[in-house]
Amino acid sequence: MPSQMGDFHVNGRMMRYSLFAPRLYNLCVANGFEPGRIMPSRAFCSDENQGYPIILMAKHFGIFPFDHGRVGGIVSTFRHGPHAHHGKDLVIVQASHVGYDPETGRFGTYRRPRMDGEPHTTSCGKIGAVMEWYQGEYAFARDHIAFARMDGQAVVVIDNRLLDAGREEGLFLNLDRFIAATAEGQRPDPCRVFSTARAYPVHSDLAARLPESVFQSDRRKPMGDRLTADLFGFRRRIEEAVEGHDQLEHNLSQSMPHIVTSPHSALAAAQANTQIEFDRTYRSILLDPAYQGRNLAFVSGINIDISRHQGQLFPLTKFVPWAAYFQTRQGERRVLEQDDLLAALNAQSAENPDQIELDGAISEMEKMPEVMIEVDA
Repeated sequence: MPSQMGDFHVNGRMMRYSLFAPRLYNLCVANGFEPGRIMPSRAFCSDENQGYPIILMAKHFGIFPFDHGRVGGIVSTFRHGPHAHHGKDLVIVQASHVGYDPETGRFGTYRRPRMDGEPHTTSCGKIGAVMEWYQGEYAFARDHIAFARMDGQAVVVIDNRLLDAGREEGLFLNLDRFIAATAEGQRPDPCRVFSTARAYPVHSDLAARLPESVFQSDRRKPMGDRLTADLFGFRRRIEEAVEGHDQLEHNLSQSMPHIVTSPHSALAAAQANTQIEFDRTYRSILLDPAYQGRNLAFVSGINIDISRHQGQLFPLTKFVPWAAYFQTRQGERRVLEQDDLLAALNAQSAENPDQIELDGAISEMEKMPEVMIEVDA
């Protein structure tokens, strides 16, 4: 996993939501939270495939969770105060989400059962929309950087657009890693000037990473997937308002070279967003007076939405924990990193004696006497 993702691992760390929800409840009770007084909150995307986790949170915490989320899995930290007023003890679960198609092994798509033909579409759609511009810039660069041998010299041919340092936005190459410098340490003049590109002597370090076959003739061979994250960055105008329209893009922007070069870019984007949102929300919790002196658990991770099979009503959603923050009303505070959080959850029983039976609860409501409401004219 790219260095920006740190120690965020997926393999061996995921669990079904039907196990995660009761274990989280039991972990909170084990930390002194009072059954019947816990107010959960979720910070999920608005996608319909996030409904199953919400149902399970309601089942195990005994109440429909408060809504802390904005599209893309962004936490609305401005809702801390209202959340705090709805319960004695407090839980927040934040999760970016990513679709998964078990038939193809692809991340980033989800079968839509309510559409004709049940097509697979992007999931998370918001993350996919943010990534589209960056992926387009990367695709252009992959196809417009090439290698060849010209006049007996190994060269890199770079499109003029990618050489234009005056652009306000776009993909910008780390040109000192592509072009061999002169003895004085300067960028040399081009070996050849073409109508839309220029050729330069290739840097020896880059040449050593490439197969010799790319330098065997004057026929250009595109760089393609050899354009790795360490060789470029992005520049993009992004709205700076906290939790504004571009908060998700702001979160992902620094990791975009790693995201677009990842074999599972949608998963990498969900990981990056979850990491930023945990850190950002953790710091907002520490400063919010509404949460002071309260039992509180904040858990962050990824929801993996596995496309349902025929006859299956809900996705088989799995949760990948990233980190958690626990505080007690006595003033104890601790952060659990991924493996510590996973161990803490796995140590809890998947049986929840306090869970509610939703069918029974709904049936009981239907039997209740009618409450007549009159409004004075």
